[in-house]
Order: sequence, then C-alpha cells, then structure tokens
Amino acid sequence: MTKFPEIAALPFEKALAQLEEIVSKLESGKVDLEQSIAIYEKGQALKEHCEKQLKDAEARIEKITLK
Repeated sequence: MTKFPEIAALPFEKALAQLEEIVSKLESGKVDLEQSIAIYEKGQALKEHCEKQLKDAEARIEKITLK
C-alpha cells in the first residue's frame, strides 16, 4: 500500500466510501483504460486497508468477549 500512503490514515467509513465510488466508476464503463487501471490499483489498496481494519476490529471484539 506504499503507492497510496494517504490511505493508511483513512477511517474505515471514508475508505469504504472511496472504494464504492471507484467501483461505480469502473462499472459505468465511462472511464478510459489508463484511468481504469489507476483507479483499480487505488481500489485494491482501499480494499486491503478496509480488510485490515475489519480484521483488527474482529480481534478486539474477540478479546472483549473472551474476558
């Protein structure tokens, strides 16, 4: 995710909103090939960021419920 260092600071909700926006753009088919590739790469980084945050939250909840 080093190509998009700004993503690391995003809260889950904002990262997810950006990811949804990217998906909409790609699904619309109105983006040229080069831009599609660039936003796909950013989308992948956002997806990984969201997955990590969810995994971290799950681990925190697990700790709480095991107490």
